[in-house]
Amino acid sequence: MKKQSNFLYKTVEDKTIVWFENSNEYLVLENNTADILKRLSKGISVKEIAEALSKKLAVPLDRTIDFIIDLEKKIYVPKSNKEPEIVNDYRDIEKPKSYEFIKFYKVNNVVFKVSYLSEKELSHVHPKFAHLVIDNTTNFDYEFDVFINNKFIFLIVDKKLIGAWSSKNIHYFQGKFSMQFIQKIHQKEEDEWMGVFHASAVSNEKKSILFLGDSGNGKSTSLALLQANDFTCLADDFVPMDVEKREVYSFPASISIKKSSLETLLPIYPELETTAEYNFTRLNKIVRYLKPNNTNYFNHLPCNDLVFIRYEKEAELACKKISKIDAFQQLIPDSWISPKLENAQVFLDWFSSLNCYRLTYSKNEEMIATVSKIFSDEL
Repeated sequence: MKKQSNFLYKTVEDKTIVWFENSNEYLVLENNTADILKRLSKGISVKEIAEALSKKLAVPLDRTIDFIIDLEKKIYVPKSNKEPEIVNDYRDIEKPKSYEFIKFYKVNNVVFKVSYLSEKELSHVHPKFAHLVIDNTTNFDYEFDVFINNKFIFLIVDKKLIGAWSSKNIHYFQGKFSMQFIQKIHQKEEDEWMGVFHASAVSNEKKSILFLGDSGNGKSTSLALLQANDFTCLADDFVPMDVEKREVYSFPASISIKKSSLETLLPIYPELETTAEYNFTRLNKIVRYLKPNNTNYFNHLPCNDLVFIRYEKEAELACKKISKIDAFQQLIPDSWISPKLENAQVFLDWFSSLNCYRLTYSKNEEMIATVSKIFSDEL
C-alpha cells in the first residue's frame, strides 16, 4: 500500500485537521484517530499501535487491530480533488489565424489584450470584466487567447499554452483564466497564493471579511448592499489570498446579481434596469453584473472573520459564533488551496486564528449594522 509522503496536523477545537500532501486533501478526524495516523506514518506497526490502543480503551485487541487496518485502508486511498487530467494531444492543435472578438481590459495601469474566437468563448469570460474594457490600443502588457477546438477550450497566455478543458469542465477553465489574471495584476506566481475561495470579500479599507454560503443565500446581494453603504467590494465569487501577507487580494470581476435580487437593488442601482442579462443554463441561474466600487485593484487587506450569511424572508436577525470545524467543512469543498506543503501550513495556521459567524437576516439595515460591529470587533 502506497503511503502518503507528508502530513500536516492542526488541532482546532476538539478535533484534528489533517492534510495529505499527495492528494492535497483535508480530513477532520477525532484526536485519537489522528494520533493513530501519526504513528502509522512514523512506521510503527499495526500490532504495536493496536496493543497500546486496546489497553487505553479497554477493548479487545482484535477489535483495535480491525479498526486500525480499516483506518489505514481509508486514509491511504484518499479521494483526489485535483483537476481532472485531460487525455488529449495538443501538439497538432493550430492556433486560430483570426479571432472574431478582441477586447482590451485595463486594471489600474495594467492592460490585457484578450482574443476570443467566437461569441461562445466570449460568453465564458467577458461579462464579468466588461466594465474594464478600454478602446483598442497597440500598447498592452499581457495577451490572452481563448478558443474552442475539437470540443476543448484552450487558453494561451503570452504565446504559452496554459491548458485545455472539455466542455463539462468549463469552470476549471474559468478558474485558470482568473488565476492567470491575478498573477499578472499582482505579480505573484501560482505557488505564492495560499488559496482562492468561493466567497464575497468586503472591506472597510483597514481589513476584510469573507462572506460564504450556498448559492442563493445572498452573498452577492449583501455585498452590493454593503458597497452602497461605505464599504468596498474587494472580490465576488473568486477571492484570492496570498501566502506572504496572508491577506485577501482584490479581484476586479463584477458582482453577480441574480434576478431575484433586482427588486431589492434597483432603487439603489437603477443602472441594473438596463444592464445585459445572462442565462447560465448549466448553473440554472439568470444574472446581471454590477460594477464593483473598488478604485484600487492592487489593494490587499488582512482577514480575521468568516461570515456564513443567509437572507431569509421575515427572519429575526441572528448572528452568533459557530464551530470552526463546521466552518472548515463548509469552506473546503468550494475552495482551491495551494498543494505546496509550506502554503498548506500557512492556510491551516491562518484558518485556526479566524472568528467564524453565522448571520441570518431579513432587514438590510440590521445586516449592515451587524457587519459594522464585526469590523469593529464589537460582537
